[in-house]
Amino acid sequence: MRKRLIKLLTAICVTTIAIGGLAGCGTKSDSDASGSKSSGNGEKVTLTFGSHQSGLPTSGVVQELAKTFEAETGIKVDFQISPDAQWRDLLKVKLDSGEAPDIFCADADPLNLVTRVNPEKYVEDVTNEEWVKRMDPNVIPSISYNDKVYGITFPGKKMYFYIYNKEVFQNLGLKVPTNYQEFKNVCEKIKDSGVIPIYEGTQNGWHQVLPLFETGAMYQQKHPDLYNKLNKNEIDLDSVSELQTIIGQLKEFAELGFYGENYLSNSVENAKEAIAKGKAAMFIAESAWRNEVKADFPDFDINKLGIFVMPWGDNQAIGVNPASNAYFINKKGKHVEEAKKFFDFLAKPENLQKRLDGQPGLSELCWPEIKSKYTKEDQAYIDSLKKGMVMQAGVKYIDSQWMDVGKDLEAMYTGSLTPKQVLETIMNRRTEQAELQKDPDWNK
Repeated sequence: MRKRLIKLLTAICVTTIAIGGLAGCGTKSDSDASGSKSSGNGEKVTLTFGSHQSGLPTSGVVQELAKTFEAETGIKVDFQISPDAQWRDLLKVKLDSGEAPDIFCADADPLNLVTRVNPEKYVEDVTNEEWVKRMDPNVIPSISYNDKVYGITFPGKKMYFYIYNKEVFQNLGLKVPTNYQEFKNVCEKIKDSGVIPIYEGTQNGWHQVLPLFETGAMYQQKHPDLYNKLNKNEIDLDSVSELQTIIGQLKEFAELGFYGENYLSNSVENAKEAIAKGKAAMFIAESAWRNEVKADFPDFDINKLGIFVMPWGDNQAIGVNPASNAYFINKKGKHVEEAKKFFDFLAKPENLQKRLDGQPGLSELCWPEIKSKYTKEDQAYIDSLKKGMVMQAGVKYIDSQWMDVGKDLEAMYTGSLTPKQVLETIMNRRTEQAELQKDPDWNK
């Protein structure tokens, strides 16, 4: 049975070339066979590190740090990277079968940590490690359970904006929109000029969902105690009229051609080219995404790009997501102490700085001792905004259906679903998931 399971895992795991070595989809038996054994035998140790694609910076900075760690300690880190779409299920299989890597990456937030990694059963408790108290207190709930800390995380709070081409706006005499009607007027003028107003990466599935749930700060402003009421099943999403409004507005923008003719074939990966070459004027991303544009198109002046709050539903608040991916130590692994040493190494101030410097798409770390990369202009703008937690980090059974919602919106764009049906589908899915989890608030 175990051999069949290993074959299954090997079949669905994608190997990648990591900087400094070949990252395969091995098991502990594979690692032992290569000669890497417990340090107790006086031989070199290899830590296996499992992750999904988006769990590690594309720049390879973590792999570079791992090479330095190996040079200092003799402990090698073998990265095993799987597709984003497969990782959550694959990780559960590996944990349940006892074949999980020594260190694994997982999306972490207060609502879903238990269902994703079952920390009390599978994860080493790191509460008393020195570096825990140096992390931003706001991220601790995302990596904790029952007052114990189980993981380490690095990215700072996520905030999504519209990245926009200032030059296009200036040439057309446009101002940053602060409500939906202004946004609509801006897009109309940009379209008339021959430029695609908004680049939407529909092919990736997750990107088109951002306007719905990143605007959670506005929903909370207009509906007191909203998240608590939703989590207790006292109200449902149809009580948030602004959510239905935004779904309808997304459809209207598609029908007006504001995403361009072939937007259903667009991918997030091609957005940088569209913006750098002036094919499109706006794209939803974190502010530091501009640095990724610069990295791929060195001749492009990123000072041409500014940021503004997504004005869907007349929103003017910024959604803040304190959650991100985090790294955890397999407490049933053979190299727990060596894994802790790697975490200690990553948490050194000089290595935190290297991580921020080596990750173009990151604006800040959740480590207050490291200064952020925000410009004075961006920081002043961000400081001026009202803020609130995004819906997927504060409301149960939202994040777990994120990719499904992306498909719902695509079906709406193609005419298979109406905006009302999209919302009804999201609500029904929440109910199904709550009942599956035997949530007491859905089984009164």
